[in-house]
Amino acid sequence: MTTLRLRALLLPVPLLALLGLLQGCAVGPDFRAPAAPATPSVAAAPLPARTAEAEGPAGGPQRFALGQGVASQWWKAFGSPGLDALVDAALAASPDLQAAEAALRNAQETAFAQRGAFWPTVDASYMPTRQKTSGALSSPLADGDITRYTLHTAQLSIGYAPDVFGGTRRAVEAQDAQVDVQRWQREAVGTTLVTNVVSTAIQEASLRAQIEATQQLVDLATRLLDGARRRHAAGQIGGADIAAQESALAQMQATLPPLQKQLAAQRSRLAVLTGRLPGDPLPQQFTLDALQLPAELPVSLPSQLVQQRPDIRAAEAQLHAAAAQVGVATAARLPNLTLTATLGSSALGVSQLLRSGGGFWSVGGTLLQPVFHGGMLLHQQRAAQAAYAQAEAQYRSTVLTAFQNTADTLQAIVSDADTLRATAAAEAAARRSLAAVQRQREAGAAAQADLVLAQQTLQQAMLATAQARAARLGDSVALYQALGGWWQVADSSAR
Repeated sequence: MTTLRLRALLLPVPLLALLGLLQGCAVGPDFRAPAAPATPSVAAAPLPARTAEAEGPAGGPQRFALGQGVASQWWKAFGSPGLDALVDAALAASPDLQAAEAALRNAQETAFAQRGAFWPTVDASYMPTRQKTSGALSSPLADGDITRYTLHTAQLSIGYAPDVFGGTRRAVEAQDAQVDVQRWQREAVGTTLVTNVVSTAIQEASLRAQIEATQQLVDLATRLLDGARRRHAAGQIGGADIAAQESALAQMQATLPPLQKQLAAQRSRLAVLTGRLPGDPLPQQFTLDALQLPAELPVSLPSQLVQQRPDIRAAEAQLHAAAAQVGVATAARLPNLTLTATLGSSALGVSQLLRSGGGFWSVGGTLLQPVFHGGMLLHQQRAAQAAYAQAEAQYRSTVLTAFQNTADTLQAIVSDADTLRATAAAEAAARRSLAAVQRQREAGAAAQADLVLAQQTLQQAMLATAQARAARLGDSVALYQALGGWWQVADSSAR
């Protein structure tokens, strides 16, 4: 095979220089992350130095640490090893989180594949072809039948599309932004998962407290009914008083099954959140006494919040991808240059492919300028611009919703502390009232209806207090979720 002159495959130096200059530009908007809202605080109103406090579980005061970030394992602030173990189990076994991680890997591999467009394509081919030519075309001087033969062709094909106007770079940029979208969506799934586990554990603890309070009152009402029956047998009270106490006891007993049903539902939910079936046993059981109220809560600055919230960061990445797609659509309307080259050899036998005489080569280029596509390319560009405007509006909406969510949660923390103080005081007063009415009833100075009312008042107060204690714990969880950022801290710590 004759030695090929490789310089024949090279483009002229001036053309290469021109291509290098052209590839330095990229059509379409260059993305810049939107600025954080111009507000001094994420709270809608000034926060107190500390919240109100009350006696009992979850009754301590809470302080706000302005500008402080969320800890990587914020759920440990509740001081429950059982809760810590349950969160670890959920992070290890949740199919939702596993699906989000697989979606992230999918986006990453797609981005790697997209980068292949920057490089030339090189393909090798080998094609043996059995042929028969017309006998009239054969030489009369040739020996034997040469109209039948096998032609062996080996060829190397090279193709390269210079990214003259940056369409490929914008496509890669858009795909990289989609990787960011999936990364932040994975963080959102993880945040929601941990939040759901902790919130469900708190709800379980609240229901156990409500069931315990109701059972205590049922036991009390049962003892009061037994005493009333003894007095009725002695002729001290009438049948109406017995009926009133029986009604009060039945009403209290009727509130237990709904609470027990809710408790079973929370246990099933915890099992599913940790990758178990609803009927699988859970070793942990949660009570309000075993959960600590975080004494110090982080309050991020506005500039921190837009960097920490996974929904904001995902919306920002979607905006970035939309901006890059405008460049892709714009570049599709501009000239496209493709360079090709082939190098190969043909022979009647495989062993002859590398011998002289059978080699061939070609080099060329194609410059394609779209002229008429029925308006398709123009409208695709306009559609990309509209998608960018849509993503920009969705980003603003996401930011506003995030700031509202954070401000509402901070206000709830302050208000629910006041609520617990009031409900705890109401419960204490209801206990004193019931004790006083019991003494008066035994002395004959109070009616049975007064005793029934005192029991019902105490039941309502005890349930309200249990719910208020759980609300304070739940508000703290909601704040950690509203601020976000803990997943980033965990990732950086792992690295």
